[in-house]
Amino acid sequence: MYVFGLHACQHLLAKDSSQIIEVWLQQPVNAHLNPLILLLNQQGFRLQYCNKKTLDKFSEDSPHQGIVMRCKVQTHYDEQDLARLLSQKHQQRLVPLLLVLDGVKDPHNLGACLRTADGTGVDAVIIPKDRAVALTSTVHKVACGAAQFIPVIQVTNLARQLKWLKQQGVWLIGTSDAASQSLYQTELSGALAWVMGEEQKGLRRLTQTLCDQLVSIPMQGSVESLNVSVATAVCLYESLRQRLNKGC
Repeated sequence: MYVFGLHACQHLLAKDSSQIIEVWLQQPVNAHLNPLILLLNQQGFRLQYCNKKTLDKFSEDSPHQGIVMRCKVQTHYDEQDLARLLSQKHQQRLVPLLLVLDGVKDPHNLGACLRTADGTGVDAVIIPKDRAVALTSTVHKVACGAAQFIPVIQVTNLARQLKWLKQQGVWLIGTSDAASQSLYQTELSGALAWVMGEEQKGLRRLTQTLCDQLVSIPMQGSVESLNVSVATAVCLYESLRQRLNKGC
């Protein structure tokens, strides 16, 4: 797996440098990489130099800012890992916060959602294995390191997983333009999972019926809805605001 871009590589080096196998730099080296190169040299990494065409191949033609790191493949998490995570939260008397993405297909949207999830203290992100984007190199770049550290649970049957979460006492809240109640009128400090839909069609009908509650995001302009990554940020930060106010 490749991680590329200044911020994503900085974050990986700071958080878990043991994941880094190789470091490739574009020659001539851009001056903005000098502070990162200094840190890499201090930690004993052997730097390799190549042309832009080689880095373009590593990054699948995504902007890499002159640096690419080859890393160990991230561990894939599954339903059993999620069960262990919720059990640990229960034992520690901590309130879980989860994010469910129902078929997000754009790697930029998934990366942005992971970055927000990490920033708001989400315990895990749940995505379906089919008909959705996986953890690609572009996702890692956009997430700026968050994809390396927040558990991303890939499930084979999202509906079954949502039913299981309800049995564990997790309140499922989805978003819908047709909902009569806004997220700002909703109690969001308990054990809950935000369920967000895909870019074009939103939540599937089955997913909507499995949600315990649907809320809307107030829109004051002429645009009817928000991009899924922006909507996710709005919802997660409102949850965080309420949790901080209650000392969670």
